[in-house]
Amino acid sequence: MLGRTVSHYRIVEHLGTGGMGIVYKAEDTRLGRLVALKFLPEHLASDPHALDRLQREARAASALNHPHICTIYDIDTADGRPFIAMELLEGEPLRSRLQGRPLETPAILDIVSQLADALEAAHAKGIVHRDIKPENIFVTTRATVKLLDFGIAKLVAEQAAATSAPTVTGGATGTLAGTVAYMSPEQLRGEKLDGRTDLFSLGVVLYELVTGAHPFAGTTSGAVVGEILTKTPTAAVRMNPGVPPELDRIVNKLLEKDRRLRYQSATELRVDVERSRRTRATPGVQTPGTPSDEQASIVVLPFDNLSPDPDNAFFADGLTEEIIADLSKVRSLRVISRTSAMLLKDSKKDVPAIARQMNVRYVLEGSVRRAANHLRITAQLIDAARDAHLWAEKYAGTLDDVFEIQEQVSRAIVEALRVNLTPEEHDRMAARPLTDLAAYDCYLRARHEIYGFDEASVGRAIDLAQQGLQIVGENELLYAAMGMAYCRFANIGIRPEASLRQAEHCAVKIAALNGESPHAYLLRGVISTKRGDMQQAVRELKVALAADPNDAEALTSLVYAYLSAGKSSAARPFIRRLLDVDPLTFVNHCLPGWADNDEARFDEAVGAYRACYEMAPSNPLGRALYGWTLATVKRIDEALPILDSLATDLPDAPLGRLALCLASALRQDKAGALAAAESLTEAASWDDYFSARLAECYALVGEKDEALRWLENARRHGVSYHVALSNTWILSSLHDDARFRELMERMKQQAERFEV
Repeated sequence: MLGRTVSHYRIVEHLGTGGMGIVYKAEDTRLGRLVALKFLPEHLASDPHALDRLQREARAASALNHPHICTIYDIDTADGRPFIAMELLEGEPLRSRLQGRPLETPAILDIVSQLADALEAAHAKGIVHRDIKPENIFVTTRATVKLLDFGIAKLVAEQAAATSAPTVTGGATGTLAGTVAYMSPEQLRGEKLDGRTDLFSLGVVLYELVTGAHPFAGTTSGAVVGEILTKTPTAAVRMNPGVPPELDRIVNKLLEKDRRLRYQSATELRVDVERSRRTRATPGVQTPGTPSDEQASIVVLPFDNLSPDPDNAFFADGLTEEIIADLSKVRSLRVISRTSAMLLKDSKKDVPAIARQMNVRYVLEGSVRRAANHLRITAQLIDAARDAHLWAEKYAGTLDDVFEIQEQVSRAIVEALRVNLTPEEHDRMAARPLTDLAAYDCYLRARHEIYGFDEASVGRAIDLAQQGLQIVGENELLYAAMGMAYCRFANIGIRPEASLRQAEHCAVKIAALNGESPHAYLLRGVISTKRGDMQQAVRELKVALAADPNDAEALTSLVYAYLSAGKSSAARPFIRRLLDVDPLTFVNHCLPGWADNDEARFDEAVGAYRACYEMAPSNPLGRALYGWTLATVKRIDEALPILDSLATDLPDAPLGRLALCLASALRQDKAGALAAAESLTEAASWDDYFSARLAECYALVGEKDEALRWLENARRHGVSYHVALSNTWILSSLHDDARFRELMERMKQQAERFEV
């Protein structure tokens, strides 16, 4: 085609040929500029609908207009064959830089930062690339990274599916041959895709950049598919010991096979990459709440119960919990929380895979055998990065020795990891707030029930704590469990005022037993959030975290206080810390989305709420949050089935009635919405979340006065995220109202006065 003029483009040079077509350099004779013309593969031209689909995809991609995305100028056909005119780039594909050896870390971070920035912009507009690979990443002569071929991969996939063409092993068309190695597990399984598939593919590219090798190196396409679906790649740090720990963590998180555990957005990835770049530029600077690069990290797996009586499983769980509690008090350790660790019970994954999933270097595993009054406990500490045992030990004794044995195990771990304890940490590790085994069993079971998020489960937690108190008398751990259960009652709208008074009574009891108990500070902090005093909550919770920096409950509550107060930037470091220590608790994964919502980045928030929902699709809180966030981006057809199912399943619970209210309002069923709203006034009168959501329901059906009344109630309960409220379409009927603008100004001032 050299020398030919196609439309108003004169072709001057052949640039290359690939799976996505043939590329030429051409002169735009109308505008007098050089462009790249990409002619799509001939088999696409045989599809009469190909051009229509290509135009839709190209139109969406051309709207991106981003410095790290190749700009599309035009789309047309020549001799019935579709082509795209795009920005002509000078430089080389990233593939040319990959010569079987790793790149330098600064260059890697620069490349990944630019790619994350590009994906952040594309995903915000609902555009998924689907074919991230080195061939589609271009590095210009000025070291600017450009993503190529947005939209084309989707077109090829649709055409292949329509013609039943092979997509994994190549075959007649060969449309996807050679790209399989960069596909996400969900893409290979043919599942519905979102931006997280691009993040997995980027993880494969990043692995190549840091190791010089591919993480899934099967000799055939089928073998590669099998490895992507089932194999945990060799740790990047083992392939290249020079990989910085923070970059190794980023690789591991990108390559999570379960997309719920992967980065939930390109924004999250970009933030981690930028923090890593700053850390390298200014050694010694550490973000509050974020572990240092050298900080040791560990997960304590649930100890196996080898006792003849399976009912002794609680005993093994108790030992696990005590060791976690001991280690959590050590500031220089990052310890996976009890909540996430216990979810690994009976896991079939090997130790390196678990370490990757939890993003830790060390794993403790062990077993307990109890027969009558005799105990035999084994424990072994594993360095998962090297897949090597640091130590293994056996302990024998009686039931009376169990807490002493547990302390010996904890101290052995600290010594093996060469961690220096402060005098306070020595004392806290030796303390035994609850030594009666039966009472401790009540405590463990109560803590488990609290996470049920329904009236029956939380009621059982209170009963169990009371049973423990009857066994041992007044005890701060049991009062702490009972107090948190009452707070959970208030959180889900069950007798909120009475429940908070009971929680306050428990906090008083704890303080009387131990004036410096972190449990008292934590409980008071949680109560303060429910009372709407977010400033006091932050003060109390910071003290609790000073005593136990790995306390997931304190981190969660602190994040809640900051986000309610409109301080998303202050919340984000603690969100990252929380996800580091408690990655398997589903509700934690919505928090990055809440921060995005606070900043009116509604489209970006959806991925985080979806991850929360997918981790626990039957949980009422996850369903309520996801249904609501879908409504905020006008995906009403997706939101309504979720809200309807929640309303059907929980017709008498506040969350169910709120779902009914919102669903009715979205359908413009004013009578239904008002009837449901009337039943929510008690729950909303004391709670910021219910108040704000109820205000939105009223606004949707045109009840401005009621909407403003409940927004004011939300403000009195600590809500200051005025940016989100001022920009959400759900409150658009209020945006021109002078009363609304005045209320938003007061929220803004409230947020500005807040001390972080």
